[in-house]
Amino acid sequence: MAAPAPTRDRWLGPLLLRLHFYAAILVAPFILISAASGALYALTPQLEQVVYSDELTAPSDGSPLPLAEQVAAAQEHVGEAAVVTAIRPAAEAGQTTRVMYADDSLGEGESRAIMLDPATAEIRGDLTVYGTSGSLPLRTWVDQLHRNLHLGEVGRLYSELSASWLGVVAAAGLGLWVRRARRARRARDVLLPDLRARGYRRTLSLHSSVGAWVLLGALFLSATGITWSRYGGGNIGTIREAFGFTTAAVSTELPQSSTADTDMDDMDDMEDMDGMEDMEGMEGGEHAGHGAPQGAAAHHGADGTDGAAAADLGEIDRVLDAGRAANIDTGRVEIRPPGDESSAWVIEEIQRSYPTKVDAVAIDGGTLEVVDRTDFAEADLAAKLTRWGIDLHMGTMFGLVNQIILFVIASALVVMIIWGYLMWWQRRPTRGGRGPAKPPRRGALGRAPWWGTALVLLVAVGIGLMLPLMGVSLAAFVLVDAIAGRVRRRRLG
Repeated sequence: MAAPAPTRDRWLGPLLLRLHFYAAILVAPFILISAASGALYALTPQLEQVVYSDELTAPSDGSPLPLAEQVAAAQEHVGEAAVVTAIRPAAEAGQTTRVMYADDSLGEGESRAIMLDPATAEIRGDLTVYGTSGSLPLRTWVDQLHRNLHLGEVGRLYSELSASWLGVVAAAGLGLWVRRARRARRARDVLLPDLRARGYRRTLSLHSSVGAWVLLGALFLSATGITWSRYGGGNIGTIREAFGFTTAAVSTELPQSSTADTDMDDMDDMEDMDGMEDMEGMEGGEHAGHGAPQGAAAHHGADGTDGAAAADLGEIDRVLDAGRAANIDTGRVEIRPPGDESSAWVIEEIQRSYPTKVDAVAIDGGTLEVVDRTDFAEADLAAKLTRWGIDLHMGTMFGLVNQIILFVIASALVVMIIWGYLMWWQRRPTRGGRGPAKPPRRGALGRAPWWGTALVLLVAVGIGLMLPLMGVSLAAFVLVDAIAGRVRRRRLG
């Protein structure tokens, strides 16, 4: 007489199978789009270099001109009324300098970028850029497809469902894989596909074996992807703030005494001038969100005016030298002019590859003194892990190697989803009622011990509170399944 199956095999295994099956069937289209667009996004840095080679490449090999001259050339190209929001000097020989401008006709996080040859100030391009990464139109299009299907805030619901359920489907798949591994005779039987099998069993072997190899990657993409989501990401942000797990932002507020002294000096200087026509200044408000201007409000001074006298862009080289003398590396940096007379310049490192360089300093434009600074090395571990997790998800931390790994994981998810639907098709019931296909049977939770039921409900409630959109969709799945079960019983009865 065969030994009875362990209690957990009578309820936990069927429960995981049912969860994995129905969640994959209903949510897999969202995950498929996310994975496919994510795989494409991993390739966009190289695609940008090809598509925008003229704009990104500086043909001259001479010494760079002063940054102020480069900015002046960009200003002449766009017109004096345009507002400079940020400048990114060429980090290496052969690259172009970017001077970015506010443009109310652009979307959130976007700005107009003028690309110049740093040695000649020749205009090489005039493009829209997005975010801290400074992505150009091609990568931005793919990014928005991946993020919201180009549907704005409504489209973000799709990516939140995808990121949330990817983790659940992967975790349930892990449980099923462990069950299969315990029954397998050799590790090879669960880590490598059985290519000798045919039909459904072959597809199942491919699906589960590949899933074992990309499981950690799928869980990582799910966890980091949620941080960008609207509801779940908001809850995570609240928790991080409550525990102080956030990266400090550099303060641009000038000391009152410094501001007052600067104002008096300005008045003395103005008395010696014939007029104000020699006072050149452009406003460049704070970069919000992903590091690009957030609309007209970000481009005006504290008093709501243009703030054109807030920054003398002719002093940009001296300000940059002061920042580099403090703690700013000579690599990739972004310089943001003050938005009004009471604000400081900001110079921030923007190198997200390892080792991460995102230190920032605020410089008083009048005295060239550092009024505030942030050093990534002094951030707490949680803040660093958050930064690294985002950079790994975007493929920037380890460059090409990171991109290849992301492309492989995302492509594997696409193939696994296709195999999953193929298994469903191979097991479908025939018109005559024959065929192996039957949905995983209901009632698994009813066979669980009290503690098992309590644990499942506790986890479900916790996930629903943390990820409300997933909680709502899970409740909808349970309701639909219960109605379908009742209808089926009435037909059979």
